[in-house]
Amino acid sequence: MTKPKRKLLLINGPNLNLLGRREPEIYGTLTLDDIVAGAISAARKNNAELTHFQSNSESAIIERIHQTLDDGTNFLIINPGAFTHTSIAMRDALLGVSMPFIEVHLSNVLAREEFRKRSYLSDIAIAVISGAGAKGYELAVLTAIDQLGPQ
Repeated sequence: MTKPKRKLLLINGPNLNLLGRREPEIYGTLTLDDIVAGAISAARKNNAELTHFQSNSESAIIERIHQTLDDGTNFLIINPGAFTHTSIAMRDALLGVSMPFIEVHLSNVLAREEFRKRSYLSDIAIAVISGAGAKGYELAVLTAIDQLGPQ
C-alpha cells in the first residue's frame, strides 16, 4: 500500500504575481510561475505534493489559511509580501489553524528599509528564509519535509 504524500501549501502574497517584471534588481528576473515550478519539483522529488495559492487580497489569503483545517494540508510555506509587516489578522489566522509554517522572502528584508525589518509572523514560524532568492522556496520545501519527518 502506498503511503499518502505529505501535502504542502505554498502561499504568495501581494505583488508577487509581478515577479520577473517588478524591481528585478531586488527580486530577480524569474517569474512567480518559474519559482513555483522549482518548488513543486523539489516537493515531487521528495514524495510530497505542493499546491500553490497567490492573492493580492489579505482576506483571500486568510480564507485560504483557514481552509487548511479541512483540506489535508500538513505544512504551509508563505511569502506574505508586504503583509509580513502589517497583518495581525494573518498572524491570528496562522495561530488559529495551528499549522506549522515557514516564512520565505526573496530579498534579505533585514538589509532593506527599516519598516521591512518587523515581521508579525517570524516569531511563530518554524523557520524564516530571507535573501536566498528563488532557491529559498526550494529550501523551504526541503525544510518542511524534514520537519514532517519520515513517511
